[in-house]
Amino acid sequence: MKAIETYGPVAGRILIALIFVLSGFSKITGFEGTVGYIASKGLPLPQLGAVAAIVVELGGGLMLMVGWKARWAALAMAVFTAAAAVLFHNYWAAPAEMAQNQFIHFMKNISMVGGLLFVAAHGSGALSLERRAA
Repeated sequence: MKAIETYGPVAGRILIALIFVLSGFSKITGFEGTVGYIASKGLPLPQLGAVAAIVVELGGGLMLMVGWKARWAALAMAVFTAAAAVLFHNYWAAPAEMAQNQFIHFMKNISMVGGLLFVAAHGSGALSLERRAA
């Protein structure tokens, strides 16, 4: 079990962060589409929202991957992900033909919030930039 205690946290951080890093990068390369999608939900300042999403997803994701300020990054990402679940995957208001898909995305986000809260509570683990500096 020593191996899982040593390597499990870094593998977990990378696996949780991967979806955020890829999503943040895709928001940069498809910035106008991201702004349009945010605007389609009726949210104010969609350009600012897109930039904030990029910062949290790409910046926070990379911080989480390397284990630098991982607790803070995970907490910010958890809040962002919970908000995204409610604002963008509101299955309860979706048309019947889209409700199941939105429910799956909602639950995916809520599950990711759980993993992020675990990192926020327990830290980045042994193999991280935070541990190297200590």
